[in-house]
Amino acid sequence: QLQLVDSGGGLVQAGGSLRLSCAVSGTAFSINAMGWYRQAPGNQRELVAAITSGGSTNYADSVKGRFTISRDNAKNTVYLQMNSLKPEDTAVYYCKADMVPVVTLGSYDYWGQGTQVTVSS
Repeated sequence: QLQLVDSGGGLVQAGGSLRLSCAVSGTAFSINAMGWYRQAPGNQRELVAAITSGGSTNYADSVKGRFTISRDNAKNTVYLQMNSLKPEDTAVYYCKADMVPVVTLGSYDYWGQGTQVTVSS
């Protein structure tokens, strides 16, 4: 059974750094784009950063220059390095992957369980 397992959240002071990880558990026929989303209380879930299988990236304007997304295709893992964190970055962070579970099926979106990031001022 394919799953995403995300980790690395925590409590950090403003200006600090955290690194989130998200690993694919199980075997997929292929893994396409992967990304990180976040949802703060009372807000909709929003895209933070995404990366294609070829390594092309895009970021939300609010995190450009501070966050870096990367992936290790050999480990089926995506990372989010977050630097210069601000209190407004506080949210539950979710990873998402577009994966084909078996060759005979199409692709589906899979979500991690979420990891809490709290930035204190």
